[in-house]
Amino acid sequence: MPPAQSSSEGWTLLTPRGITPRTEMCVGKCSRIVGPCLLALGTLSMAASILLLFPGGASKYLWEGHISRHALAVPGVWGGGIPVLLAATHITALGWRCAGCSDCGTRWNAFISTVLSKLAFLGAAACFVLSGVGLTNGPLCFYNASEHSLGHGALWGYPFPDAAGQAPDARAKTYLYDRHTWSICLEPEGIVAWNVVLFSILLLVSVAEMVLSFLQILNGCLGCLCGLCEGK
Repeated sequence: MPPAQSSSEGWTLLTPRGITPRTEMCVGKCSRIVGPCLLALGTLSMAASILLLFPGGASKYLWEGHISRHALAVPGVWGGGIPVLLAATHITALGWRCAGCSDCGTRWNAFISTVLSKLAFLGAAACFVLSGVGLTNGPLCFYNASEHSLGHGALWGYPFPDAAGQAPDARAKTYLYDRHTWSICLEPEGIVAWNVVLFSILLLVSVAEMVLSFLQILNGCLGCLCGLCEGK
């Protein structure tokens, strides 16, 4: 004889055909995995973007205005940071709050998590684009322009885009794959490696954020249909 379903009768009527408690359990568990991962990635994105403002840990270049425009844009803060952390906080709280099948308004909260995940996806995409441009153009540094036959002596600027007026793809290949050219930057010390490593981190982090945000968008849509509670 099938168990009585008086406490879950309403849920049975609202649940689409083919959606089972096992599906709801999968949705809830996915939220508890994606949320903490996005928290870690959002924090790493903000840290990398902030470090770009302090080459070698020095703050004087920021006060003097000798920071590249793409680093000053801090894409890892407003793009891959804040919106991702907002979504991750809600997703994590929702996943653990509904673990015990409490009355947590699962469908409404799943809808909110979907909206926040879309914002996180867009922020991560913007961070990816700006970080890619910053990596391609290279850092702002004090370099010897005479080495490029420009005849201006040492000055602050972007030595790699200025070099020989090459096309963007050729510039990126020369600058990123030929480490011997990095020594042209005299100050800040090690700025090219600093720029390459941190912008590369932002690129990788933003890709991971976009993947997880997209998964959570799908997960949130499924949660809107069947809820997140596992004990029903």
